[in-house]
Amino acid sequence: MPAETGLPAGAAAAPSPRSYRTTALIIACALFMQNLDSTVLATALPTMARDFRLPPAQMSLGLTSYLLALAIFIPASGSAADRFGARHVFAAAIAIFTLGSVACGLSGSMTTFVAARFAQGIGGAMMVPVGRLVLLRSVAKRDLVSAMSWLAMPAMVGPILGPPVGGLLVTYLDWRWIFWINVPVGVLGVVLVARFIDNVRAGEPRPFDRRGFVLSAAALSTALFGLQLASRPGHGAIAAALVAFGGVAGAAYLAHARRSMYPILDPALLRVPTFGLSVIGGTLIRITQGAQPFLLPMMMQIAFGLTAAASGAVTVAIAVGSFAMKGAARPLLKRFGFRTCLTAIGLLAPLAYGVTAFFRPDWPWAAIYAVLLVCGFLMSLQFTAYNTIAYDEIDGPRLSAATSLYATMQQIALSLGVCAAASMLNLSVAIRGHAAPRFEDFSIAMWAVVAASLCAIFVNLRFSSSAGEELRGRN
Repeated sequence: MPAETGLPAGAAAAPSPRSYRTTALIIACALFMQNLDSTVLATALPTMARDFRLPPAQMSLGLTSYLLALAIFIPASGSAADRFGARHVFAAAIAIFTLGSVACGLSGSMTTFVAARFAQGIGGAMMVPVGRLVLLRSVAKRDLVSAMSWLAMPAMVGPILGPPVGGLLVTYLDWRWIFWINVPVGVLGVVLVARFIDNVRAGEPRPFDRRGFVLSAAALSTALFGLQLASRPGHGAIAAALVAFGGVAGAAYLAHARRSMYPILDPALLRVPTFGLSVIGGTLIRITQGAQPFLLPMMMQIAFGLTAAASGAVTVAIAVGSFAMKGAARPLLKRFGFRTCLTAIGLLAPLAYGVTAFFRPDWPWAAIYAVLLVCGFLMSLQFTAYNTIAYDEIDGPRLSAATSLYATMQQIALSLGVCAAASMLNLSVAIRGHAAPRFEDFSIAMWAVVAASLCAIFVNLRFSSSAGEELRGRN
């Protein structure tokens, strides 16, 4: 059984290459399960609505309850890992997510389904930041780029594969299988975590910030829920009220954080140069990452007229490009450095996604696949760089707080991307008077999110030219 240690990152002996790759692969598989599940549900909602005898619009509560659980519990993930050990919390998160999946599949009413999705969200909230924390505390800095490249893939591949996998399961089996396929992966994950991952924890756990937990939960859950509603016609007033309440709660949290010695989300971490720049730049770039898995499959199905399975066969090219990146990240970052790579890719990756706005039925399929391959490669490389350089100047005692804040901002950015894309798409349809979205409507929505992500270039230029020297293996 793996050892349990209270040593901070870097205090233990550096693991062997086989060890860090095993750890990274276990965590990547768990994160893939979570990312796949986040998008696979959308395809099944109409069928589930018929089974529950409800209007399809009401099924969005299943998506919202999961999002609310993420917003509430992600900030608590670092404190939980420090107190109980990262391995124990990570294994428990996988178990909770798996049990929630079982409950979702067994649901016979909307009430039980919403409760089961909330339970799933609790597990998902802990899996992402604690999985990253496990990696940071068990991998030597010189191997961190390679290890992080494994974690970039689930974030890219899961949302791309979700719609076609959901379409196949709903068409040929039953909607309940979109949840039950998580069971063998979850069981195997718990076993592998117990077998191969050390239970590294902080030497002295910080006191849990109860007031900060309540304020951050109120701020994040209402703001994210309001942003979701803002993208739907007819909910403007409620959305504005929720976002305003979230803003007030957020201001109250910031005032509390300035007074607290151990805030649950520590804004002081943003003053660490590489961490703060990674959070800001990554937030801008993730707007496109959150939007494209929503826009591309919809354009393929509505504008191109493809089936869910056929559109998935097209967009899976992004996943292939993401896999191709795995072996290229370390050599590229070692040769050119983090600032140069992030600046160059900060321009090329959004522009590559911008090209998808010009896809039309008369394009050769080979050209469409080529563009999507490049998109997957560049975006995955960008997130590998961000997710690695963010922790370059973070010492062991602050790792758990940093992973909680980073994961929280990541979730906000992805939600912003979906909401911005949906809002721009609906606005274009309304202004042009279309009954359903057309190519030009998708183009406008795509370029809107691309324009936001291009602003990350100015953030990337602020990285020091020597940032991440040890991570690059130059020392």
